[in-house]
Amino acid sequence: MAFRVLAVGDVCGQPGLDMLERRLKDLKKERNINFIVVNGENANVVGITPRQADQIFRAGADVITLGNHTWTRTELQPYLDERTKILRPANFGPQCPGRGIAVYSTAFGDVCVLNLMGRFTLDSNTDNPFVIADGFMEEIKEKIILVDFHAEGTSEKRAMGYMLDGRASAVWGTHTHVQTSDACVLPNGTGYISDIGMTGPVHSVLGIDVQQSIGKFLGDPPRRYESGKGQCKLEGCIFEIDPESGKCISAEGIRIT
Repeated sequence: MAFRVLAVGDVCGQPGLDMLERRLKDLKKERNINFIVVNGENANVVGITPRQADQIFRAGADVITLGNHTWTRTELQPYLDERTKILRPANFGPQCPGRGIAVYSTAFGDVCVLNLMGRFTLDSNTDNPFVIADGFMEEIKEKIILVDFHAEGTSEKRAMGYMLDGRASAVWGTHTHVQTSDACVLPNGTGYISDIGMTGPVHSVLGIDVQQSIGKFLGDPPRRYESGKGQCKLEGCIFEIDPESGKCISAEGIRIT
């Protein structure tokens, strides 16, 4: 029997949180999902609070991953140390709260989840994610290895996918909130997609109110981001993995409205 993993795209604001609560558990049953990883770094529109992380876990997530907005909400820092099922990018400095890699027990054996952040156009003081990933792959003993690579450039994401091909079970991109059409299994058995998309308002600009986003590009004064309104979607990717070999069998991008 295959191990079925659902990676859920960046949850955007309260509309995204509500969508997750409405649909995630039913989706898990409908698609026979065994393990769910949700990127939650935009649950507060920018950043995430402990309360919102708890809401994502109640909705059905097994693990929450983060990204460049990890440190926006300072109240999250103690939570990162206290909870083992929420990960921040592993290439942040070792003095930072929390962890970027962890192993979780499942009925299919232990599963290793790694969270990394890219450096292309992301102005963050991080270590090289390729060096960090390569080092971890030499140490990880688990057969099933899942990687959320939170990065801007599709070139950076695809390069990571190919570097980890045959070493990780699945590598997916987050951060750009636009689902790409390249879900596939790479030549050596790693499931891959450049970006799994977002969970939030359909009629928005990356989850943000349309008129506010247009105004920003027209030169309006900065103000706190507001979520878009109306119909929502849940986007992600389902990876089917052979638990014996750790190889991916199939990768399927999904969109639920």
